[in-house]
Amino acid sequence: MMAIVNRTPDSFYDKGATWAEDAAFQRVDLVVAQGAEMVDIGGIKAAPGVEISAAEEKARVVDFVARVRETHPGVVISVDTWRAEVADAACVVGADVINDAWGGADPELVDVAAAHAAAIICTHTGGVQVRTRPHRIEYDDVVAAAIADTTAYAERALAAGVARESIVIDPAHDFGKNTFHSLEITRRLSEMVDTGWPVLVSLSNKDFVGESLDKPVGERLLGTLAATSVCALAGARIYRVHEVVETRQTVDMVWTIAGRRPPTRAIRGLA
Repeated sequence: MMAIVNRTPDSFYDKGATWAEDAAFQRVDLVVAQGAEMVDIGGIKAAPGVEISAAEEKARVVDFVARVRETHPGVVISVDTWRAEVADAACVVGADVINDAWGGADPELVDVAAAHAAAIICTHTGGVQVRTRPHRIEYDDVVAAAIADTTAYAERALAAGVARESIVIDPAHDFGKNTFHSLEITRRLSEMVDTGWPVLVSLSNKDFVGESLDKPVGERLLGTLAATSVCALAGARIYRVHEVVETRQTVDMVWTIAGRRPPTRAIRGLA
């Protein structure tokens, strides 16, 4: 589980609930206690909004990453950024993963990951500009495009010196996609899994869930968990989430049904 920690005043989901540093740190404590193996710390919301400079983004995340690293030495820290200079500063103080939500907009991110022996998450955004919403975007085959772009990004990271086991691909639901695209990605996620690269999915409270069920942001948990079940059955490995406990139980149950995980206890009919 990769738990989301927003160091922003305007997140679409929590509306700035973890903007204050102490509130964000309490969130880290909570999700670690709930069993999250990773925390994903971001300093800029993905949607359009006020321009945030690299200096401001670093001010929001770098010292916070250092604080989390000191207090939780065993947790894997991801920094959600598309800027190489921000990623570099975060890795210096202890970040383990660069979560590039914008598909290689800064080509130097792979070099930063290699220099720090960090992992990198390679996303598919369809070439849209950073912090823009898709508008009438079209694909001949959205899954084929996602596979082509993320695996090419993964190969570029590998060539730059990032360890193969430290490279993850992400179809990036909603990013550069309309709801029909995100639904197709979900249905056909096994095709991405079949590439052999570990797959991350970020489904939590996304617009494709809300539009599918006509639900606002605060009422999308059940739809999120349904989509999570489909992706878990397909073999997704990492789940970027707001709700750690609910997602963990969902994924564990699906993996147990699929035979990839034994039941925690199985005494029915035996005792």
